[in-house]
Amino acid sequence: MANISSGSAFVDGELVPIGEARIPLADVGFERADCTYDVVGVWDGRFFRLDDHIERLFRGCERLRIKPPHSKDEIRQILMDLVAHSGLRESFVRFTITRGVPTPGERDVRKFVPRMYAYAMPYVWIVSPEQQLEGVGVSVARNTERNSTKAFDPTVKSHQWGDMTRALLEAYDRGSLQALLLDGDGNVTEGPGYNVFALVNGTLRTPEYGVLEGITRRSVLEIAEKIGLPTKVDTLAVSELQTADEVFLTSTAGGIIPITYVDHHEIGSGRPGDVTLSIRDMYWDMHTDAAYTDEVPYVDFADYGAGRPSHDAG
Repeated sequence: MANISSGSAFVDGELVPIGEARIPLADVGFERADCTYDVVGVWDGRFFRLDDHIERLFRGCERLRIKPPHSKDEIRQILMDLVAHSGLRESFVRFTITRGVPTPGERDVRKFVPRMYAYAMPYVWIVSPEQQLEGVGVSVARNTERNSTKAFDPTVKSHQWGDMTRALLEAYDRGSLQALLLDGDGNVTEGPGYNVFALVNGTLRTPEYGVLEGITRRSVLEIAEKIGLPTKVDTLAVSELQTADEVFLTSTAGGIIPITYVDHHEIGSGRPGDVTLSIRDMYWDMHTDAAYTDEVPYVDFADYGAGRPSHDAG
């Protein structure tokens, strides 16, 4: 099969063009958001921290009590094959495990058979590289509270985005494209698809509670340790965020995103800060480091059967 520039998908053990991918309407991952997923980036033909993303997916499955239908090694190979099949050198790769499709009338979730879906598409930027050079604004949601950790574990990456979507709509109404949510005590948590960092009095701060433990977030904490920048993973007040010297967001979809306004409060000089830009450069340098990356074995695929593609040279 020829390479597919718009992307490829893995459904029911087969690789198909992303435009032809279908999921059952009765899958509770679709009907009830009963699933967990992850997103990993491919840059210049190399996966970035692939094993870390797979490990996080399995932790999510464990916390939701969903048994993955494939082993870690099998998922690794599926994702490698998926990107190779697409031919994409820069890719946004999403893989999801759902609790599955119940048999007619069955309501005992323990009896559902979990399923996996995945797709690779051209790399996605939350904020484009050109916009990142200028920095962007973020709005703190005041009418939408982050879901309670007693209701749902935020360390599980899930489709439960009701609070995130409401926060985004609030941000749009205020003229911003990015949003951050507060917890029940009024502390900063995270935004739709990203963590937040603030440089406050020489210490890099990031919220500890009510957040997904982002892989990009982890990379930033490792970079900070490497360069001797003090960090603090704890509560972060809105006032500290608004008066910080520098603020940035972190996400697989965009990396390190400089923030120059929080609500209508200018951050620092109103331009991306030196620490932010330095971390941003070091983060992208990691994408060429063999210690963090895995090369995609690009080949042509003639068929995909028995759970694996045939590697017929084109």
